Amino acid sequence: MNAIATDLSATIPKHWTVSKLGEAVHLKNGSAFRPEDWKTTGVPIVRIQNLKDRSAAFNYFQGDPDSKVPLKNGDLVFSWSGSIGTSFGPHYWWGDTAVLNQHIFRVDLKPKTKLIKPFLYYALLHLTKEIEAHAYGLAALVHVRKGDLEATRVPVPTASEQRKIAAVLGLVQRAVEQQERLTALTTELKTRVLRQVFTQGLRGETLKQTAIGSVPQSWGVVPLNALLVEPLRNGHSAKASNNGEGIRTLTLTAVTRRTFSVQNTKLTVADPHRVRDMWLRSGDILVERANTFEYVGLTALYEGPSDFAIYPDLMIRVRVDENRIRPKFLAEFLITPVCRSYFQKQARSTAGNFPKIDQGTVEQTLVPVPLVQEQDEIVLLLRQIDRKLCVHKRKHALLTVLFRTLLHQLMTARLPVHDLQLSETASPRGVAT
Repeated sequence: MNAIATDLSATIPKHWTVSKLGEAVHLKNGSAFRPEDWKTTGVPIVRIQNLKDRSAAFNYFQGDPDSKVPLKNGDLVFSWSGSIGTSFGPHYWWGDTAVLNQHIFRVDLKPKTKLIKPFLYYALLHLTKEIEAHAYGLAALVHVRKGDLEATRVPVPTASEQRKIAAVLGLVQRAVEQQERLTALTTELKTRVLRQVFTQGLRGETLKQTAIGSVPQSWGVVPLNALLVEPLRNGHSAKASNNGEGIRTLTLTAVTRRTFSVQNTKLTVADPHRVRDMWLRSGDILVERANTFEYVGLTALYEGPSDFAIYPDLMIRVRVDENRIRPKFLAEFLITPVCRSYFQKQARSTAGNFPKIDQGTVEQTLVPVPLVQEQDEIVLLLRQIDRKLCVHKRKHALLTVLFRTLLHQLMTARLPVHDLQLSETASPRGVAT
């Protein structure tokens, strides 16, 4: 047995006890469904993607749910197979009657256990990294054996403490999820606004049909190379520095995540003379000329300080005449579906290499060009949405750190709960206890 259990006696209060998970619960593995069992109607078959994402599509089973492993709303389950860091861990089933797919245990509390389900959910969440560390298999697909999971030691506070711990964590977790929902809603709002302003503008004008679809009558549509103030330029990639000194260079993540932070750079041994014309300045637009099919051609606008960093060979720098087109306006257009589709269709790849686009592809990108005054109004609208999105993302990041800290401190009793004046009920992920 690959022992997951650790000695908790030195890290928990004397009045807490410790229980092996198998002493407190029954683990019932989900059923293996054959492709011919998958239907388009019937009882949902719950797979890990349905637990992580409520919008994920279901397959359905048309037999008797009791002939498989049935689920009801609020059942606790544990995914024991998948990719480390993404699939493992506890979840609640949030829907109506369903059946459980293989590679997921239904976690049923035994009648005389002292563990309370909301607390157990968070205890398992706290122990997930330790459980993952003892998984078997390859990095791409690993699993935990039932016996090893049953041997996992779980702290058991008093019932009152369990309820308070679950209440605190549930409160913060719901705040995290609220920011996730607000981020998703704001992102969707921006997508709708982008679609509308780049096809209809802000003036209610008559529309005309162009090679990039409908645009207002007064707008021009020109190739990107007609808007440049200097030729497009690929960046430079050098080996990473190993002495903490060198030329700060963006990583692809900076554009992929549209975040130009120090964390998305690395120090390299690039020759300062060779890269003297590659330092970023505010208004530079960067296009990923090589990446996965999903990301090739992805674009981001740099608006930070001059000389913060250079950019790597897998990016193309675009500098435009700002009296004709605002960089923010262009950068936002370049991530619309019409542009994403264009770049992906033009991308070429060879065996073992990322799909790539070249400078010619970027130069020939057709761009809508309204009057600068209307561009400024569109940019102002988009920046207002960006600010809302930034607030929600920042709150989500802070609350996520708070949740992780509290999870560790409460589960190890570093933060006592005796004096917390909170309700002793909790509904993790909105599921009734």
